[in-house]
Amino acid sequence: MDGSLAGEALPAHGKSRTVDPMGAEHELADALLAAAREAGIDASEVTGLRQLSGGASKEMWAFDLVTAGGTTIPLVLRRQPAGRRFSSQGLPSVAAEAALVRLAEGVGVPVPSVAFELAPGSAAGDGYAMARITGETVGGRVLKLPELEQARAGMARHCGEILARIHGAGGYEPLGLRQIGAHEELAALEERHRLTGHDRPVFEFALRWLKGRLPVERARVLLHGDFRNGNLMVGPEGIRAVLDWELAHVGPPAYDLAWLCVTSWRFQRPDLPVGGFGTREDLIAGYEAAGGAPVDRAELHAWEVFQTMNWGVMCAGVAEAFLEGSRSIEAGVIARRASETEFDLMRLLAPDHEAWNVR
Repeated sequence: MDGSLAGEALPAHGKSRTVDPMGAEHELADALLAAAREAGIDASEVTGLRQLSGGASKEMWAFDLVTAGGTTIPLVLRRQPAGRRFSSQGLPSVAAEAALVRLAEGVGVPVPSVAFELAPGSAAGDGYAMARITGETVGGRVLKLPELEQARAGMARHCGEILARIHGAGGYEPLGLRQIGAHEELAALEERHRLTGHDRPVFEFALRWLKGRLPVERARVLLHGDFRNGNLMVGPEGIRAVLDWELAHVGPPAYDLAWLCVTSWRFQRPDLPVGGFGTREDLIAGYEAAGGAPVDRAELHAWEVFQTMNWGVMCAGVAEAFLEGSRSIEAGVIARRASETEFDLMRLLAPDHEAWNVR
């Protein structure tokens, strides 16, 4: 691929559907060509436009941009179609996400470089194009593929290094990111739990435990918001790109570190707490060596409890929606995981749990 554009995820095994070049797709191709030219790219044609599977909240389209000189640049468009209500817990727009990706790249985070953006008010919607990378993003496959064995060996430390760069980044203030501290996070978590309408004694116990132990944050930093196995593009040499920045916000650093350690993101490798591929000690060592603030082990453990319940409440919310008629196989699978998180919480809250001593 063109090394000047470090692109968005396109797993080698990913599915796509080729679309009819007429109608809305033709309009989208024209908008992409116009946006590329406006960005200073000497583009002559958009070919191979096809919508990718996945992208629950935003559409993803793969295409090739052909320059006047005959060079083909493989790209991916991430967009919110015109007329569709924007939905995000972190960023105010897809355009803001593009700016954030550029900011992250500027501090050394491996990300999909932004090639160009759709103009404000474009009939194609709100979006940006990135070069296309191949690699693996499915968490379970990252942990099993033999060709990724060497990558897995260093990934926990590399994740720490990447998170240190993200947390040390400045200049994000104009993006209008949501800011939320530890106590506000806990209050919001409890409110979401109550709204599910389910009585879960383990969740109640975890809430009481957190109210006495979740530390007041020492600092607020730029957070990725969803940094985990499954949002990392991995190749044989290691992490190629950090994906899915739409939940980015400003808050305590341990929020990101703990989310990476949630049991559900270990994909049946509970013995390796960091994403199923490494230890907490390696994660912390990489984080601190790359300039991250010293990690308090008790604070990290408290945030692991928080994030485990956070995921559990998300699953319970999906369960409630499922019972109300929002039915899909994916929703059914996610809904049942609320009970799994109760088991994970009981393990985390046991006095002899490994997290107390860090592994």
